[in-house]
Amino acid sequence: MSDGPDLVVAGAGGGLAGALRAAELGLSVLVVEASEHFRRGNNTSMSTAMFPGAGSRWQAEAGVEDSPEQFVADIMAKTKGQADPRLARTLASVSAPLVEWLADSAGLPLSLVTDFNYPGHAVTRCHSIPGRHGSGVIDHLARRVTEHENIELLVPGKLIEVLSGEDGVRAVVVRYPDGIEEEIPTRAVLLATNGFGADKNLVARHLPEIAGALYQGSDQSLGDALRIGEKLGAATGFLDAYQGHGAVAANAGTLVGWATIIHGAFLVDLGGRRFGDETRGYSEYAAELAAREGSTGWIVLDETIFEQCQPFQDFRDTVASGALVWADDAAGLAAVTGLPADALAAELSGVAAIARGERADEFGRTNWERPLSGRYAAVRVVPALFHTQGGLMVDENAAVLDAQGNPIRGLYAAGGAAASISGHGAAGYLPGNGLLPAFGLAYLAAGDVARRHH
Repeated sequence: MSDGPDLVVAGAGGGLAGALRAAELGLSVLVVEASEHFRRGNNTSMSTAMFPGAGSRWQAEAGVEDSPEQFVADIMAKTKGQADPRLARTLASVSAPLVEWLADSAGLPLSLVTDFNYPGHAVTRCHSIPGRHGSGVIDHLARRVTEHENIELLVPGKLIEVLSGEDGVRAVVVRYPDGIEEEIPTRAVLLATNGFGADKNLVARHLPEIAGALYQGSDQSLGDALRIGEKLGAATGFLDAYQGHGAVAANAGTLVGWATIIHGAFLVDLGGRRFGDETRGYSEYAAELAAREGSTGWIVLDETIFEQCQPFQDFRDTVASGALVWADDAAGLAAVTGLPADALAAELSGVAAIARGERADEFGRTNWERPLSGRYAAVRVVPALFHTQGGLMVDENAAVLDAQGNPIRGLYAAGGAAASISGHGAAGYLPGNGLLPAFGLAYLAAGDVARRHH
């Protein structure tokens, strides 16, 4: 590697998949990662490890009929037609080959999640690993990368600049913790450094509605890709898009998870009342919860839902933290939560009637697995910003585009560094559409670099 690696990847989240794919295609790869704690501290490691794959072999085995076209239709429906159609088609088309490659080549023990279906997906198409936690994905891929003879992992080091000449990218500048900077020659760079969720000023500018909420993502998501890309004339887009979450345990800071809601739980504010159709999505519910009194509320569930959510490591962590309170009846639940007893009792009986089909929900919620029964549990939740969904504009090869829509030669972006397929705001986010652009675009970038190299 005397004349430098064929590809430099900045960021050890989805970037690890890009590195493995590039090495598999015969390229030498350098992965530069700013945080020593990336195995627990990046957004992939904090995710629920849900990979959408439209038309995968696991779906076929389960008798689930799906296609990239159906996935695109779901993306367009969720974003009300605002998603970038070319990128939506690109990512929907690569989604099944990606999950199959992650299993067959990268060795991830993936399977189709069939015990519940997230809002917005017309069919079950999310694939995950045992424990349903991103830390398992990162641990596995980091081990594979470390063992690969054609990949070097540089941690900690921060890629601060991409240098270009007449033929496109020619080098990167890496800064080490002691302040020393090194210029490393390369013809291709994949920016996989996530978005700008950890930069309070950028969040306040682009996402004011969620700026006051808890930030639940990597402390390295500082907008590096935006800064590097803009210097090279890159176009940006969808900077107002983000993934929020309405179900982070208030005291523990762990993810309660929206599977509670899908299985029939509901969310009330401090007045003890529901304030919308919870099944529309956890992302948009973050801003709606942030707008309520005290920016907090309670998810109410029962013993059955408690058992149904055990497959999620995040939920088990929440339980272990002591965040859940239990009660035998409405009065007891009001006592342990401090919520107004009359309002909470009315909400519990009203929800039960709706779930039994006796009347329609005033907020339009139609998805109720069954009425709550047995002992009640509740957990106080706060809204959170998980990651931004806007960034550098890319084409179907994950190549970064300039203002005229032409690819900047040798520069690629994936995940939060790139503009995603969530449209504008928070309501267009579909579960899995954080990991799909992170891994899918990294996978596509590796293929494009290999084609150009050979």
